[in-house]
Amino acid sequence: MIKNVSVAKLTPGMYIHDLNCAWMEHPFTLNQFKISSSDQIKVIADAGLHEVYIDTEKGSDVADAQTVQEVKAELDAKMVEIATEIPEPEQHRAIAEEMVKAKRAYSEANRIITNMMQDIRLGKQVETEQAAAVVEQMTNSIFRNKDALLSLTRLRGKDDYTFQHSVSVCTLLVSFARALGLGRETIQAIGVGALLHDVGKMKVPDAVLNKPGKLTDDEFKIMKSHVVHSRILLEDTPGMTQIGIDVAAQHHERYDGSGYPLGLKGDGISLYGQMAAIVDVYDAITADRCYHKGMETPLALRKLVEWSKFHFNEKLVHGFVRSVGIYPVGTLVKLESELLGIVFEQHEKNLLTPKIRLIYDSKRKNYITPRDVDLAKPLGKGGADRILGYEDPKNWNIDPMKYL
Repeated sequence: MIKNVSVAKLTPGMYIHDLNCAWMEHPFTLNQFKISSSDQIKVIADAGLHEVYIDTEKGSDVADAQTVQEVKAELDAKMVEIATEIPEPEQHRAIAEEMVKAKRAYSEANRIITNMMQDIRLGKQVETEQAAAVVEQMTNSIFRNKDALLSLTRLRGKDDYTFQHSVSVCTLLVSFARALGLGRETIQAIGVGALLHDVGKMKVPDAVLNKPGKLTDDEFKIMKSHVVHSRILLEDTPGMTQIGIDVAAQHHERYDGSGYPLGLKGDGISLYGQMAAIVDVYDAITADRCYHKGMETPLALRKLVEWSKFHFNEKLVHGFVRSVGIYPVGTLVKLESELLGIVFEQHEKNLLTPKIRLIYDSKRKNYITPRDVDLAKPLGKGGADRILGYEDPKNWNIDPMKYL
């Protein structure tokens, strides 16, 4: 049986099933192992972990610990609460109309950040004007219809992670800031900081930055230095705002003080740093790498809600979930009718009833002529089906982006 256990209750002889954190944020080579000594427990605690999952069939038990099913039920209830808590900002343009401009802005952002990162490696100064111009295009697109640009964050290969991650974090953070009702000038500053938040990685040796696998302790220390390098680079950049600097300097800080580089805690982290930390982790754990498969987006959102007990501001995590949707655009979902479909647009008042493009009959195991349904509408008016859950597209050999 898989159970959720406080790190304080771990003892030698227990079998770790899941360390319950992003895989790059713990020092162990494996995510599953039997605890053989109290020293291992200290390493787990020192990594800032509070709860892990154990397998009681492979090791010792904790009688009063929650089962994984009980934890999932609590998280599902919390997700429903978040989904109906506060309406999303009104969309102004249909996603199909906005997609052309969104693609142009997204492509331009990737080009600019790639060139800027290469210039930094050559010792050149960061040019905020280029970053500001493309962030303005992205912000305008998100205000017209956020789902168009957000859907493009799924279009990533396994190479050039650093560049693509910067653009994705920018997109997600601008959408998040808009959902929180922040002003346009503040959103612009957040977006520039997000696009440039990882520029310090250009000061990290290639052998460490692009290592295809787990980093050693010494390599991880070198990798963590990128945050300080980013702060120094941006502080020396003309036209850079303090908001943008906070985004870059604090995106690895954690609400419980377990982050780096300064171990800031609670409101000692700026609002913008707290927001950036949430978005940075979400994008990292959903990304496919050549050596690691990313989580499906709905599972990643549930993990953020679970981790918000310690690592993140819970209220902000709820706001982020609302900004992307319980089932983000591009998610493959299964309906009660046993049809599979792609989420292509969120409902502005209830995130549990998005618009779905139906493409596959899972019962008969055949593709169908694509058709759109609005789950917010009643029977006979294009709705009346219900999402049972999300599906891994790879299990069905489906490319969701083909249908967007």
